[in-house]
Amino acid sequence: MILLEVKNLTIGYDKTPILEDINFQINQGDYVCIVGENGAGKSTLFKTILGLNKKISGEINFHNLKNNEIGYLSQQSNYQKDFPASVWEIVLSGRSESKKFHFFYTKQDKQIAKENMEKLGILDLAKKSYRNLSGGQQQRVLLARALCASSKILFLDEATNGLDVLAQQEFYEILNNLNKQGLTIVMISHDTQKPLFYANKVIEIKQTVKVFDIEKYLKKEGKNG
Repeated sequence: MILLEVKNLTIGYDKTPILEDINFQINQGDYVCIVGENGAGKSTLFKTILGLNKKISGEINFHNLKNNEIGYLSQQSNYQKDFPASVWEIVLSGRSESKKFHFFYTKQDKQIAKENMEKLGILDLAKKSYRNLSGGQQQRVLLARALCASSKILFLDEATNGLDVLAQQEFYEILNNLNKQGLTIVMISHDTQKPLFYANKVIEIKQTVKVFDIEKYLKKEGKNG
């Protein structure tokens, strides 16, 4: 089942293109890695797909998806790392995206937040201050928040930046398990080794945008699967 279809897309800023003729589709259950050098346009592509940046031309079509089924985990800023709130408050705030007609969190909202915290092994941190957590723990909290806002597809932009090797590996394992449970993963990463172990598709940005099945990409790069 197709979840996202991009056709003849041109992206950039102030009507100045940085990438043109972008064509790909994301299917339910995909685990997609987007690779490319700094400044290639990876984050701009994400922001354009998610409506955070205006496209220049082309089509971005979501299929079989509602707004509350699409999650986004951006690069974490220093301000976010020092955010003075409890883990519970941050995770629960992910449910605010689904609240169009009422302000207060419902029992269902709280249950969904609790389930996602249990899934990521952070329920015991609920009362802890987010700013006092390790980098790996903070990313689990932000991932739990993103899962509260989405149920079908999750976009991650350099989500492992700043994490040590062990925390990165734990994070990749978590994403892999979520993908096996049915969540579609689309992630940008500078790490072109570990994430590819879990992916089934690669979108490569090098002045142009090309899409590869993982086997063909690894063979092209001379890497072992």
